[in-house]
Amino acid sequence: MEPSDNRAPNIEQPTPTYRRVLLKLSGEALLGDKAYGIDEAVLRMYADEIKKAVELGVEVAVVIGGGNIFRGVQNAMQGMTRAHADYMGMLATMINGMALQDALEQINLQTRLQSSIKMEEIAEPFIRRRAIRHLEKGRVVIFGAGTGNPYFTTDTAAALRGLEIEAQTILKGTRVDGVFTADPEEDPEAEQFAAIHGSEVISRGLRVMDMTAFTLCQESDMPIIVFNMGTPGNLRRVLLGQQVGTTVHWDETQAAAERVPA
Repeated sequence: MEPSDNRAPNIEQPTPTYRRVLLKLSGEALLGDKAYGIDEAVLRMYADEIKKAVELGVEVAVVIGGGNIFRGVQNAMQGMTRAHADYMGMLATMINGMALQDALEQINLQTRLQSSIKMEEIAEPFIRRRAIRHLEKGRVVIFGAGTGNPYFTTDTAAALRGLEIEAQTILKGTRVDGVFTADPEEDPEAEQFAAIHGSEVISRGLRVMDMTAFTLCQESDMPIIVFNMGTPGNLRRVLLGQQVGTTVHWDETQAAAERVPA
């Protein structure tokens, strides 16, 4: 009989800052050094990082993109109907979700994969209360198929699911170290923000999440932490409240006290 809890209560662990989080992972980051598909080394590293988070006692839900397989909005521009392409992109997220689920279970974590589109043979339907119950039992819950609707990105799915499960923050694991004054992959002199108010992100035109997702977070005061998921140990450090990446917040008092790079 499988255990109902991933956590190890007999091993003393530091106290995490967050009790429940929504981790948004880029599908494109799963490419690693490949031109297409899934790099097994990246997948295993992600699984190991999530396991360390669970061992802290944190409830972890995951939304993963599908850009390593099929990116709806880009393919729609090549003559395909946008809605049709977006549905194909949702299926790509399910492929990544299944791969991540298997990688997690290979290291003895209990998981549940939930889909916004009915796929009874491979995933549960998304049911909010069921997802929360799985998290309470210490299981990692992976949300696939985006929102289940075309014209919405997996960023929006992450914001929506994060709010629905009452996560304390959205963690956006990326290929860069945080939010910068410019794209650090193009501008080596770009400065990183330790923290930044969401309105500043909008006014500067910085790319954090799409505007639909960002608006959802703004309306609910949901903080977003952007960090480099490719650096081993970063996820655990974020959960312990250490200064890693950039925190996007909605606190006007804190915004006034921040030193913003010119």
